Amino acid sequence: MDANKKLQEVNRVIMEADKDNKDFTSSFMNFMGATMKGGSLDTKTKELLALALGIAARCEWCISYHVHEAFNAGATRKELMEVGYVTVLMYGSQALMEMNSLIDAINQFEKQ
Repeated sequence: MDANKKLQEVNRVIMEADKDNKDFTSSFMNFMGATMKGGSLDTKTKELLALALGIAARCEWCISYHVHEAFNAGATRKELMEVGYVTVLMYGSQALMEMNSLIDAINQFEKQ
């Protein structure tokens, strides 16, 4: 998986939606910002939770996006891999195969 390409595709969808419906994108981005900012849980923890859900949902776009954002929030490779292990424990072999996408995203974004 090319995690950079997946991240570009996420951004493309947001930009295209913004051209079509600024109310939608503004509302969505405000909701996401309010949800992911630090509160009772810090942003890094929220990104790790979102990553686990992305792995369980088998969403390469979600995995790429949340690995990138988790690194930005201060997560380490070890923390990201542990999220993968817990997701495999709770979700099973499908999540184990999504570890490929997780590893690809970590390897690409860790160097940035």
